[in-house]
Amino acid sequence: MDLKDSVRDIAKRASVAKGTAETEEATKQGVILPFIRALGFDIFDLSQVVPEFNSDVGTKKGEKVDYALKIDGEIVMLVEAKPVTVDLGEAQYNQLYRYFSVTDAQIAILTNGIEVWFFSDIDEKNKMDKRPFFRFSFEGYDEDDVRELAKFHRERFNIDVILRTAAALKYTTSAASYLKEQLADPSDDFVRLVGKQIYDGNLTKSVIEQLREPVRSAFENVIREKIQEKLTAAFADSSEQEEVPETSDEPVADDGIVTTDEEIEAFYIVRSIVSKAVPSDRVFMRDAKSYCSIIFDDNNRKPICRLHFNSKSVKYIGIFDDEKKETRHEIERPADIARFEDSLIETVKRYE
Repeated sequence: MDLKDSVRDIAKRASVAKGTAETEEATKQGVILPFIRALGFDIFDLSQVVPEFNSDVGTKKGEKVDYALKIDGEIVMLVEAKPVTVDLGEAQYNQLYRYFSVTDAQIAILTNGIEVWFFSDIDEKNKMDKRPFFRFSFEGYDEDDVRELAKFHRERFNIDVILRTAAALKYTTSAASYLKEQLADPSDDFVRLVGKQIYDGNLTKSVIEQLREPVRSAFENVIREKIQEKLTAAFADSSEQEEVPETSDEPVADDGIVTTDEEIEAFYIVRSIVSKAVPSDRVFMRDAKSYCSIIFDDNNRKPICRLHFNSKSVKYIGIFDDEKKETRHEIERPADIARFEDSLIETVKRYE
């Protein structure tokens, strides 16, 4: 199977392991070895995969890193495994850190079977960075993540290509994480940075508190507008490509259902959001008198969300939990649907 299919299979294994694998060895057998195999390495060939790799480092004798991956006899990646129950953000990986500096490997992997963190020596040569340049999660990935993961496949492995993009990827990921935090809860420093551009007086503590919510709201509005611009352009392109049906002189029954422009716009927004997890052609819209449904695989029993746009004074989007119980959330316009990206993606993943 190709890498995309392999990743899908491992994601299922990871989900099972999360509830059953309590030890590092169980995690290795259930998820990590299948992952190494998906990268094109023969896990039974010691010339490609060396388990319990030992290379004494200084005074640290007998320490081992879980796997050394080889290509043409050269170590290209080191892998340290942790139990699926371990949070990688709190994990200790001293062996991996020390081994990185004494082997030829320029890629180090830390994984618990759910997340896979890739490290290199971007900040200081021959010294493993403290932060990964790429993080892959089997619980939430998109096509771009799989394409990035493909660079580490044995048949495509090119360290020069990987390292050329690693720095940009690391800093882009870190910047995105920081901006996401600021969008949720702007720090004093961030508010002060923006405040210098919009406030003429002294930025005292009380002024910063006064500006915090306007800064957060402005930040959110800018993101919404950017999303709206892209979706409007995509919608226009799609409309131009649609064939106009032939007209007929026969009367059409009036069922009282009117699909509005806002509902169509919202449909394209939802389809764009969930396309990060599933093919967009599996997302359908069915309108009714009281609400408009957006469903998966054209199946009413697989609701993604509902649009309650019929009221002239207020609009709602209905979000479904894992028991298909709907909760309505008030929105002002279709672009606000972007706030529910995580929930929508979780919903379609349940139907996979």
